[in-house]
Amino acid sequence: MSVKKMELIEISFHSDGLMLNGTLHLPAIDQPPVVIGSHGLYSSQESPKQIALAQACNVLGMAYFRFDHRGCGRSQGEFDQVTSLAARCTDLKKAVEAIKNRNEIDHRIGLFGSSMGGTVCLNVCPELKTNAIVTFAAPLRSRIGDWRLRRPNDPETPGIYLDAAKKEFDISEHLSQVSNLLIIHGARDKTVPLSHAEEIHRLAANPKKLIVQQNGDHRMSIENHQLQFIREASRWFKSGFRGGN
Repeated sequence: MSVKKMELIEISFHSDGLMLNGTLHLPAIDQPPVVIGSHGLYSSQESPKQIALAQACNVLGMAYFRFDHRGCGRSQGEFDQVTSLAARCTDLKKAVEAIKNRNEIDHRIGLFGSSMGGTVCLNVCPELKTNAIVTFAAPLRSRIGDWRLRRPNDPETPGIYLDAAKKEFDISEHLSQVSNLLIIHGARDKTVPLSHAEEIHRLAANPKKLIVQQNGDHRMSIENHQLQFIREASRWFKSGFRGGN
C-alpha cells in the first residue's frame, strides 16, 4: 500500500483580472483544513515566516497556502498602480475561494497575516467565517496620533508605506466581529507600535490572545521569537480547527 507524502502544488488564480500565483503545502493526510497566508506590504510568498509556518502546519496535519498579492513576487500587476488595502482584501478573498474549490481540502479555513497582511486578514475574516486567525505586527489604522506609515527607505520603519492616495485606513469598526484571534507583536516595533496590537485585542471578541515579544522588532529578528511564533501560531490553528480556542 502506498503511503501519502507531503507535497507542494503550484496554484494560479485570478483577482480583478490579474493572475496571482501561490504554493499549496499539503500534509500527508486526506482532506486537511487549510491556513491561508497574506504577506506584508513589500514582501512575497517567499517570506521565511510563512514557509516555516507552512512546514509546521503540515507536521500537525494542516495544509497551508501562501501566495503573492498583485504586484508582488510572481503575480501580475505593477505594484505602485495596483496596491491598496481594498485590492489586497480582494486578493485574499479570491485566494480563499480558489482553495476552497479544491478537492484536497476540507471546509475549515484559518488565516495568517504579517504586518499589512494582518490588517487584510482582520478586515475580511468576518465575511469568510474562519476557524482561527493569527496576526503578527498588524497595523490597526494608518494614523495614530502623530504616527504615520512611513516610506520603505526609512531604515527605522521599512516596508509599510502607501502613497498619499491609498494609505488612509482604519479597520477598528470590523473588530467586534473578529474572534478566535491570536495577536503577536514586538514590544519594540518601531514600524507599527505595540499600541495597535493592544487596541486590536481590546476590540476583538473572545476567544482571543495577545503575545507580546519583549525586545521584539517589526522583522521578528530574534531567533527565540521566531521559534515562539511558529509554535504558538501552529498550535492556535490546530486548536481552532478542533473547535478549541
